[in-house]
Amino acid sequence: MKYLFGLYFIFVVFSAMAQELVLPPDNIKTIQLSSSQNGTFAPIVPLNGSFYLSFDDLEADEKDYYYKIEHCDKYWETSDLLETEFIQGYAEEQIYDYENSFNTLQFYTHYTVHFPNERTRLLLSGNYRISILNEAEEVVFSRYFTVYESLVTVGVSVHRSRDVAYINSQQSVQFSINHPGMIITNPQEEIYPVILQNNDYHNAITGLKPQFFRGDQLLYKYDAETAFWGGNEFLNFDTKQIRLSNMNIASVVSGEHLYHTYLYADKERVFDPYTYYPDANGNFVIRNANTDNPALEADYSWVHFTLLAPEPFDEKSVYIYGNFNNYQLTDTSKMQYNEETRSYEAVLLLKQGFYNYTYVTLDAQNTLSFTEINGSFEETENEYTVLVYYSKFGSTYDRVIGMGIGSSKNLAQ
Repeated sequence: MKYLFGLYFIFVVFSAMAQELVLPPDNIKTIQLSSSQNGTFAPIVPLNGSFYLSFDDLEADEKDYYYKIEHCDKYWETSDLLETEFIQGYAEEQIYDYENSFNTLQFYTHYTVHFPNERTRLLLSGNYRISILNEAEEVVFSRYFTVYESLVTVGVSVHRSRDVAYINSQQSVQFSINHPGMIITNPQEEIYPVILQNNDYHNAITGLKPQFFRGDQLLYKYDAETAFWGGNEFLNFDTKQIRLSNMNIASVVSGEHLYHTYLYADKERVFDPYTYYPDANGNFVIRNANTDNPALEADYSWVHFTLLAPEPFDEKSVYIYGNFNNYQLTDTSKMQYNEETRSYEAVLLLKQGFYNYTYVTLDAQNTLSFTEINGSFEETENEYTVLVYYSKFGSTYDRVIGMGIGSSKNLAQ
């Protein structure tokens, strides 16, 4: 039996989005959906801003793929809007921008679609679902993204918990919504904020009511209600030089077809003291040290993950977790326990680049824990995003009227 845990391991309840995403098949890899602005990883973009979706098909046979865009409400259910109300042009169109890989052991076709384009321009803010369809109009995979307007400004600050029981393990988010020039008649009912930690919706905090009103300002000075487990810094590895080992890669072996990248074994960090080292808050960047065109010339390798564990977790599954798989709990990211090595193991096929990852557990009640393996520390550097949804009485859709970002790097008292 796995030993019992204390307060560090209060679990976070797993909360899926209203309509489940369609997960990609094995031949679809390296899906990226984000703003075109450099250094931005989240699929949260300003109205009239540019963003893109890209992915690789390892069957490398230049299939015809199509995208389909749907508008959603704040709960991610498909809205009642007509396509002509939220899109100028076409909501469904073929992807014409694709090329085959060059100089790689793993052949693939790389697909990219940029928005806005000459066929599709979004007209409204809000939540959206984008699906990739094949020639038979079957959904191959789907992703969510959010479009916001800058009608209000959102100030975000991150604080230590005021609860002495969690002062060393939790971070509390406070924020204000400033709306000069915009009349909000009933903020208690019309404003719906969402707080994200590192752009992961699994532990999002939603639907808080403003506590104070100060002129054209709504104040949210919560503590326990907006508390997140600080967690721990993400682990990382870099395969930009695919044949070489480095500080996080123990060895590289040439396989029958592709290279095998063996990471150094990780261990549970729950009882270790907090140690700072920079991370990318769960994100990943495709890169190849030997080319200026990694989209087409970065290769794939089999990356071997090992998590040391004296005993298996009782009635729980362990997953590798990060933005590289859209924070999804998939069969391929589920680890298997090896009795001989007394460790959890998994192998993922990943494109060359820099990757952040961590480990999470899931029990039989679908309760997801970010802290059982990694611990939780108030010093951990996390990024928090606050989205402000506006549902005016009588409106036919939920707008996103503002977005603010705060970091726990300079944690306030």
